[in-house]
Amino acid sequence: MRRRRPWGEGRKVHNVGMLLRIFTEPQQGATYDDLLRVAQTTERLGFDAFFRSDHYMRIGPGDPGPGSTDAWITLAGLARETSRIRLGTLVSPATFRLPGPLAISVAQVDQMSGGRVELGFGTGWFDAEHTAYGIPFPPKNDRFARFEEQLEIINGLWTTPEGSTYSFEGAHYRLADSPALPKPAQRPRPPIIVGGVGPTRTPRMAARFADEYNVPFRSVAETEAAYNRVREACKAIGRDSIVFSAAQTIAVGANEDEAARRATAIGRDLDELRSGGLAGTPGEVLEKIGEFAKIGCERLYLQILDLNDAEHLELIAAEILPHV
Repeated sequence: MRRRRPWGEGRKVHNVGMLLRIFTEPQQGATYDDLLRVAQTTERLGFDAFFRSDHYMRIGPGDPGPGSTDAWITLAGLARETSRIRLGTLVSPATFRLPGPLAISVAQVDQMSGGRVELGFGTGWFDAEHTAYGIPFPPKNDRFARFEEQLEIINGLWTTPEGSTYSFEGAHYRLADSPALPKPAQRPRPPIIVGGVGPTRTPRMAARFADEYNVPFRSVAETEAAYNRVREACKAIGRDSIVFSAAQTIAVGANEDEAARRATAIGRDLDELRSGGLAGTPGEVLEKIGEFAKIGCERLYLQILDLNDAEHLELIAAEILPHV
């Protein structure tokens, strides 16, 4: 193995204008109190946002612990127990909720937070959790069609002027004379995040509906290719800009041994995570963040899998956050 330089040795750090957001996976086993502790630490340390996945069952083998928690009930609680950080999902499946009730839930949490909520939204993909909890799981093409209608409906409900009504007639959903209430605190609506790496439908829907496009857990090259597809989709409809972001698993240590310990604790190999995530010393991680910045990434969601390792967040806040 080549020698890894200690943090600060021979490295020149530049501010790259990147927002760092903490991203958790509670379906792997976490209580509301666990998430509250991490969210309040996220706020105290100066990160931009606290996000969570939206799943109902553990992904992969292992101890499910207490199980998962509902994403929007969790965020409602956190909305009242934090004051600055942005809050959101990465991402809520369109299969889980009907579009009208989802628009109401997100609008209410946005009000409860004083306008700090963002909706990450996707088609849904984890068949087993649907089966486990009695949630219909349509075929892929059907899921995409429902997802697109839901995007249009949620946007329509939020942006309909107060005192007016909203109607929609689609292949899967019908709304007639909806009062389109309650309204979110943010106007015209909370930001919508669309993620994924599909080559055709995802770029089209991101360009049409999303404020932000997110690429989860891909290399810099793969992420850039996905960004370019969305850029082309935006150009095709005359749209000038969209925020680009990425999600990456992180395991950083003050030295090699500490980084390796953190990678092992989440079931990953340090060198594998160096190439497929953000891992190593703070200097190494900053170099990788710089690579994402060069391709147009403006926000990085740092996937934190060990919610009990508060020192990990402290290290990232002290040695990485000030330099981005």
